Amino acid sequence: MPAFICTTCGTQYPHAETPPAACAICQEERQYVNPLGQAWTTLPALARTHRNAFGEEEPGLLGIGTVPGFAIGQRALLLTTPAGNVLWDCISFLDAATVRIVAALGGVAAIAISHPHYYAAMAEWRRAFGDPPILLHAADRRWVMHPDPAIRFWDGETLEVLPGVTLLRLGGHFAGGTVLHWAAGAAGAGALLSGDIVQVGPDKLVSFMRSYPDLIPLDAGTVQAIAAKLEPWPFEPIYGAWWERVIRSGGKAALARSVRRYVAAVSGPPPD
Repeated sequence: MPAFICTTCGTQYPHAETPPAACAICQEERQYVNPLGQAWTTLPALARTHRNAFGEEEPGLLGIGTVPGFAIGQRALLLTTPAGNVLWDCISFLDAATVRIVAALGGVAAIAISHPHYYAAMAEWRRAFGDPPILLHAADRRWVMHPDPAIRFWDGETLEVLPGVTLLRLGGHFAGGTVLHWAAGAAGAGALLSGDIVQVGPDKLVSFMRSYPDLIPLDAGTVQAIAAKLEPWPFEPIYGAWWERVIRSGGKAALARSVRRYVAAVSGPPPD
């Protein structure tokens, strides 16, 4: 039986003879239902038209993204460390070439995902690389559409996955919204892998939203709380969810400036 994938958000559902009547992820206000109607695909169908591309973000950090773009269009990041590799965020497409490339780099010791929009085909990726745990924050448990025995729901504010690789729950976009801090990134200055919990914008500053497609902002207090949670953690680059959404240096200063800009914008009238 096929495992159907929503073509709008990229979420894979359990194997079934027929697709679900609707995608629960897309029906919620942080996503949207395609105006042309709910549509589904499968991995074999995607394999006829798509492939994965790879690009090094910095030594030890490999981007993996599907071309042409599919669904939300995010790319995953494979973080390689002496203690093992972490797949950060997930994409919907996986093929034999991708499995061979990732396996040659040491495989996957753990899968960690920022929020439900990027759960994608997480169970498919887990099966391809043995039995690594899928680390999801427990606050987002209800949004798992494809249950898997490898899912490990974690509670609290931080979780060290491997030495120097720590998940930070920031909330915001989703209650369990998570980023990854890599202490050895940027030659030891630290790096932040942010998904779109901390969204890198075209101007190389960041912003924050409850819903990106539906333009629902977060309140000022929540954004200030996110900044406070990140304050103790040093980092230079911020790696967002798309290839071009990266701040290469000065990420900590860009975050502070962005928070001031955001709070001012939502707390009063815009400047002239």
